[in-house]
Amino acid sequence: MNTRIYLRASTKEQDADRATQLLTQFCDTNNLNIITKYVENISGTKLNRPELNKLLDDSQHGEILLVESVDRLSRLPMSDWEKLKSIISDKGLRLVVVDLPTTHTLLGSDDITASILSIINNMLLDLMATMARLDNDKRIERIRQGQERARSVGKKIGGSAKNMELRKQIAKYLDKPLKAEDIAKIIGCGIATIYRIKKELRTEH
Repeated sequence: MNTRIYLRASTKEQDADRATQLLTQFCDTNNLNIITKYVENISGTKLNRPELNKLLDDSQHGEILLVESVDRLSRLPMSDWEKLKSIISDKGLRLVVVDLPTTHTLLGSDDITASILSIINNMLLDLMATMARLDNDKRIERIRQGQERARSVGKKIGGSAKNMELRKQIAKYLDKPLKAEDIAKIIGCGIATIYRIKKELRTEH
């Protein structure tokens, strides 16, 4: 089956090499013909994404839309998720998610089995999309709380990239499982500043 791969990373620092290898291997294992890959660095909370739009415009009825996980496709509010599902359905695409095995069975199922599995998959996809959205909302709330705590103890939010206090703050957060954009929001500086200081700290060590 002809397959279009969609890869999304939240920030430019996150490259898609690992996901590309995983999805390519999945296609090889399941005898899927990769037409092309669509890669972009944009938030999954946005419905309007250039590469996703291009994939949907290019796709043909009966092709497969392959993603690594549901949250790579959507962290959308439910109303936008319903719109996206409707577009995928109208295009006649089969959505296959690598870490959702029930979607794999659609690849070789008869019509009756495929119909039953489609119902199950729709419920699971809705559940996973909702969880992805809630996870994103919780992350934003943790960032907001972090900013409030920092301000409450008199910590300065923002400042020059050369400032030693800023460097110390960034270095502390780099040891935590946070994305660069999250650290930037907590501290109150630009993402470019995070990347620059991260590079400087690596060079110093």
